[in-house]
Amino acid sequence: MDPERESLIQLIKKGNKSSAVAAGGNAVIAAVKGIAAAFSGSGAMFASAMHSMADAINQGFVFAGSILAEKKPTRRFPTGFGRVINIFCMIAVIVVSIMAYETIREGWHFIQHPSESHGIWLNIAVLMLNLLIDGAILIKAMKEIVKESRVEATGLKIIGASFKNVSRSAPPTRLVFYEDLVAVTGALLAMIAVVVVSLTSYNALDGVVTILIGFLMIGVAFRVGFDNMVGLIGVAAPLEVEDKIAKLILSEQLVTDINHMRIIQEGRYYHVEGLIELKPGLSLADADDIKFKVRDKLMLDPDIADVTLGIIEDNGVKNWIPVYKR
Repeated sequence: MDPERESLIQLIKKGNKSSAVAAGGNAVIAAVKGIAAAFSGSGAMFASAMHSMADAINQGFVFAGSILAEKKPTRRFPTGFGRVINIFCMIAVIVVSIMAYETIREGWHFIQHPSESHGIWLNIAVLMLNLLIDGAILIKAMKEIVKESRVEATGLKIIGASFKNVSRSAPPTRLVFYEDLVAVTGALLAMIAVVVVSLTSYNALDGVVTILIGFLMIGVAFRVGFDNMVGLIGVAAPLEVEDKIAKLILSEQLVTDINHMRIIQEGRYYHVEGLIELKPGLSLADADDIKFKVRDKLMLDPDIADVTLGIIEDNGVKNWIPVYKR
């Protein structure tokens, strides 16, 4: 099939599922929170609604980017479209930053001019719905991180594995993970503020929590922005990935060493370039067969987009140092 003629349906099926689910879930949450904030006058609820709205816009936008990023290489763009998703995520960072500024500004207004909020049970019901939906999305994102990083984890171990391997997941999955981590935290803070303000006369807490949620959003913007800036520049693959690929290459019996190797991460895919050393005395035909065999073995990994290998005869010097010995 001509890669330039891939159907839209095929590309949508390849899009990041976490961001699609998160976009829909947060759109529902934002609408419900907005109604609750209008009825109750709660500043914390308003901040939480703003955050959910930002999440919905971002994650829908990032889902569109993940679809384009899955497009196969073309003659004009031979290395593919993997870095497109980094551009979309950077735009999402701008949206989060603007929403964070507005949230902090509104929080400061609530501190200077505190007002009574009412409808405590409505607010609590909405925030409980928020926790359930965002909690489910966060769990989905954690499972995607484990799946994309090829880590074996089940049950509660998924939580620890997701935090440990989040850097190895796709940019859209990382965005969903960070944003919904803040969303769940923000909902809990908003719930505390709603209860305290309704039971005490300390109405300024509403504004304090609103500002705190705004700063959490800034934290997400900085973290996601940094990750995607690095991705746009071109970043080396994690050491675990490098070690796994090196072991696959050296598992071939007639490969004696890796002279040098470079693995670039682009989106959730890796581009492998290397020069491998072979046992002395092989014919050119046999050496070529080994090179293609190694390349085909690496290309079986769904996360490896392309492999370029050169071959030389063993030079008698050990060039490749395993990761654990560095």
